[in-house]
Amino acid sequence: MPAKTENDLKVPPQNIEAERSVLGALMLDKDAIIKVANLVHVGDFYKDIHNLIFEAMIELYEQREPIDVLSLSNRLEEKGQLDKIGGSSYLTSLVNSVPSSSNVTHYAKVVQKKSTLRKLIQTASEIMELGYNESEDVEKILDEAEQKLFSVSQKYIKQDFVPIKTILEDAFNRIDELHKGDYKLRGVPTGFPDMDNILAGFQKSDLIIIAARPSIGKTTLALDLARQIAV
Repeated sequence: MPAKTENDLKVPPQNIEAERSVLGALMLDKDAIIKVANLVHVGDFYKDIHNLIFEAMIELYEQREPIDVLSLSNRLEEKGQLDKIGGSSYLTSLVNSVPSSSNVTHYAKVVQKKSTLRKLIQTASEIMELGYNESEDVEKILDEAEQKLFSVSQKYIKQDFVPIKTILEDAFNRIDELHKGDYKLRGVPTGFPDMDNILAGFQKSDLIIIAARPSIGKTTLALDLARQIAV
C-alpha cells in the first residue's frame, strides 16, 4: 500500500466556528442575511449540514417568514432534514455560539475565503488533469484552464454599487479634459494606437478579456500588451 503524501493528509481550508457564527447571527437578526447575500451562498459551507441550514434560511427569507429556531426547525422538518442536521438542539447551539449579529459580515468573509480556497484547490486538480491530456490541442487546454481560474476569481470578486453622482462627476471631468484639446491618455498605453484611441489606455480596475477561437493568437497578443506596458 503506497504511503500517503503530505498533500493527502492536509485538511481542506475551512473554519467551522465562522460557519456556526454566520448561521447563529442570521437567527438573531433575519435582516442580517442582506449583509451576507453577496458573500456566501449555498455550497460555500464546509459542513454539509450548514449548507442545508443556510438553504432553509434563504427559503424562509424569500417567503418573508421569520428566521428563528422554531421556524427553521419546522422548515427543515418539512424537508425531512431536521434529524440530519442534529435536530432543534443544534440550531439552538448555533444561536448560543454568537452574542450578536454585529460581526456577521466578518464571519461571512471568512467563510467565503475558505470556500474560494477549496474551489481553487479543486480547480488546480482539474487543470492538472488537463495537462496530462497530451492528445488535446495545447491552445484549447490553456483556454479551458484560463476559464476555470476565471470562474473561481469571478465568484470571489464582490461588485459594489457605485453612486451615480460619482460616475457622472468622473464622466464630466473626462469630457472636460477632452474638450481642452491637450489630449493625454488617462490610462496605461497599450502600445497599439488604434486600441488606445478606443480605450484611452488600460484604466484602473478594468477587466480586459481577450476572446477568440483556439490558435488565433490570444496569448501572443496578451504577451505583446504586457511587454508594451512594461516598457
